[in-house]
Amino acid sequence: LAGAKSSLFYQAFRIIQEMRDATDNLYPAIAVWENVMGAFSTNDRMDFRAVLSAFSDTEVPMPPSGRWGNAGMVRGGTPDVCWRLMDAQYWAGSRRLARRQRIFVVADFGGRRAADILFKPRPMLPLPPPCGEGGRTAAEGDRTASFETGRQIPVTHPFQCFRMRGAAKRQEETAFRNSFGLPTDPFPTLLASDVTPFAFWYEGDPKGGCIRFLTETESERLMGLPEGWTKYGADGMEIRPLQRYKALGNAIALPCADYIMAGIYEVLADRAGKEE
Repeated sequence: LAGAKSSLFYQAFRIIQEMRDATDNLYPAIAVWENVMGAFSTNDRMDFRAVLSAFSDTEVPMPPSGRWGNAGMVRGGTPDVCWRLMDAQYWAGSRRLARRQRIFVVADFGGRRAADILFKPRPMLPLPPPCGEGGRTAAEGDRTASFETGRQIPVTHPFQCFRMRGAAKRQEETAFRNSFGLPTDPFPTLLASDVTPFAFWYEGDPKGGCIRFLTETESERLMGLPEGWTKYGADGMEIRPLQRYKALGNAIALPCADYIMAGIYEVLADRAGKEE
């Protein structure tokens, strides 16, 4: 956590501490920290240790293996701290979401409920309502309706651009072909700095296909967001496509956020019910 940008974390944590001091340790009751998977390994894996130590208000030792697990907890004091690596592609239900691995740390300042928030199985929240001119939702995993109405079945091959560039640089033909992906593969992580291309055609007509980029609406769907979510700014003005791509590349996948917020609501509502 060295460098100018790291001050954002410490400033955020300072705000949490000042809020708790000002409210006699009532608020915030729970804090959530989210970051990329690489936070496990930066600065010889010491950065993530610093995050856990800051939240748990204790010196957290490195694990015996020298590596952070994809899930874990810091127990024994206050706050109660748990972390978990979540990949959006597995939280999509019937939808197709992009691969997006993110670390979530939950700190419970009022009890030992972090594990209930982050590890408890709970049902997926319902899909966003239909939107757009066709009135269709973003979840089109069932082919039955397409067959019944005679519509063509789209086929997509998402390109793994990082693998593709590496294979091209090393002139590895097999690895380059493998980077073209399969129809069952998840879309690679959406980036703020790049737009992912993919091969597209209709089933039975591969020669009529093309290589194209995701539209802004398709990118929103891959993040689990309602269509048009990034179309307008707070001032009501339409946002340029490039800025929408950047926003989506920096966004949190909605199903993962839904799961965590549902857990927070559940434990806070349970506490409120017991206090009545």
